[in-house]
Parts: sequence; structure tokens; C-alpha cells
Amino acid sequence: MKINNIEIQNFRNIEQLKADFDDVNIIYGENAQGKTNLLEAVYLFTGSKSFRGVKDSQLVQFSKEFSKLKAEFYSNKREQNAEILIKNKRTATLNGIKKSSPALLGDDIKAVIFSPVHLSMIKDGPIERRKFIDNALCQLNSNYRNALKEYNRCLAQRNIVLRDMQQYGGLDEILFVWNLNFAKSCSRIIYQRQKYIEALLPYAKEVFKGLSSGKEEIDFVLKGCFDYENLSAAEIEEKLLEELEHKKTVDILNKNTSVGAHRDDLEIFINGREARIFGSQGQQRSCVIALKLAESSLLKEKTEIMPVALLDDVMSELDEKRQDYILNHIKEWQVFITCCDKNTILRLKKGKTIHLENGKIMGD
Repeated sequence: MKINNIEIQNFRNIEQLKADFDDVNIIYGENAQGKTNLLEAVYLFTGSKSFRGVKDSQLVQFSKEFSKLKAEFYSNKREQNAEILIKNKRTATLNGIKKSSPALLGDDIKAVIFSPVHLSMIKDGPIERRKFIDNALCQLNSNYRNALKEYNRCLAQRNIVLRDMQQYGGLDEILFVWNLNFAKSCSRIIYQRQKYIEALLPYAKEVFKGLSSGKEEIDFVLKGCFDYENLSAAEIEEKLLEELEHKKTVDILNKNTSVGAHRDDLEIFINGREARIFGSQGQQRSCVIALKLAESSLLKEKTEIMPVALLDDVMSELDEKRQDYILNHIKEWQVFITCCDKNTILRLKKGKTIHLENGKIMGD
């Protein structure tokens, strides 16, 4: 797929911008001039939320009532167009037809984002690693986002019951009902996460082997309250119900659900040692590169759509060998690269340059 152009209005520090794109697009300028904002606008057309973890309302330029994004792109063997309107929340149209959810744009527009946030994913807590899996699954299947919302709703309701039980006592029958709802929605999330990790691993191993010149091997496992491997969704649901009953007293005491998909973690290993604890900074970054390149390869395999690559200020933090490796893997994709010095990237690959200053495109 390829994004041909974009129009942006009242989005973060960008008041008005229109840009045409090529196969390789190098967006450069000083810090805080709008480079990441432009990539963020492109990424929203995948149907996902901002990769910077902010609410939709925070994307609208200060003192403005709305933000509007338009894009023309080629995907699924035809030219298409999409529009996103952001007020308190996002609404979207595709080829002039309003979509019931912006997430449905992801059926036609795919992108993989590399950002400094991802480079710290290994050493940070499990939230970022779960987010990596969930964001990838949302692009593979737009229904996964709805399943995730339902799970979070069930989790919140169960926690409310737990708080009421500690304060007022009783409510055992109500808790039993929410245990059933929670276990069913949770098993769907865990099952899909487990299947995704199993499909991702061979791709990640291949990339990591190349990055380390065959000297190191990556491995990872989805870690939860029990071993998920080789279990069906129904079997996971059954085991979750057992765990919920086992932890009932503790959960009531703490007014919180102690087991479930919100507690899972992606444990990553290099040569059998946990990367988060024993990996060097270079090894941890290599893990992230392997995960992101594996994500894109799996996305292409499952959807038959070549994703757009969005590289947000990460190339300058990597040595030349790793820069070359990333660019060699995405040489047939449309690429967007942000940097402060365009010459850093131009020595690796020619491309169209876009100079941003205070949210505006400047002529050089």
C-alpha cells in the first residue's frame, strides 16, 4: 500500500498542512517542530489510537474546536480516500462513506511504527509489552479492539463488585455472574495473544539472528497465572474460573482482580537469559527491532497488505549496521523517517525531504 498525500487541519501544532508523499519520505527539522505530529496523523489512519498514548481530545490544536485529517492512498488494488474528524472523539469516513468505528479504517490501511517509546519497551514494565501485542492484533483484526473493550468493561465491573463486597459483604451471586463474564472475555484476549506470539516468534528469531550475526538467539513467552501454551479458548476460560475462585478472598481484601490478561507479560530472553535484566542497551534495542520487523512481516503475511513503515527519530540512536539492517528489510515499503539532520538518512537511502518548522513545511 502507499499513502499518496495528506491534509491536516488543527492537529497538535499543525494548523494547516498539505503534503504529497513518495516511496521514501524524510521529515526533518529541529525538535518540537511537528515531525512526530505528522507521523502520528498518518498512523491514525490505521484505525489505531495515537502511539503516544494520549486521548483523542488532546490531539486537537489548543483553542480549536476540532481537527480534521484527509488522506488519499492506494490499497487493496485501488485508489481510495479517508477522512478523520476529531472532536471529543474520532469519527471516520472511507471513500465518502461514514464508518461505524474509526478502527475499521485498519482493514485498508496498515502501518508499523518505530519510536523512542518502543526502544525502552524491554526495560520498562509489562504495560508497554502488552500494548505492543494488542496494537499489533488490532491491525490484524479490527474485532480484537472490541474484544479488548469488552474485557476492560468486565474487569472494571468485577472490581466494583469486589469493592462493594469488602464494604457491605454478601453479593456472592453477583460476583459469580461477573466471574463468568470476565473469564469468557479474558479467555478470548489471552487465546489470541498466545496465538499471535507463537506466529511472531519464527520471524523475530530470523531478524535477531541477522542483527547479532548469528551469535545470539531471541526467545519469548506470554507469561500469565498459568501456562497458556496448547490450550483452547474454552480451556483457558475454565482455568481462569478456577483461579478466580482460588483468589477470591485475596481479591476481595485488595478490591482488585489479581488474575487475567491485564496481569500478563511478554517475557523476552537472549540466549536463555531475561533481556530486561541481563541484556545490554544494544541487545535490548535489537530485541525491539526484531519484534517490530517481525510484526510487519506477519502483518504482510496475514493481510497481504505491505504496511507503511513509520520511523520516528530512532535511526540516529542506532549504529550504522542496525540502520542498514532495518532499511534493507523495508526497502520495498513506503517509508517515513523523522530526524533532525536529513544527511544522516540520505547517506543510507535517497528520498523526498520535507522540512518542518513550527508545524509548517519550509522550502529549502
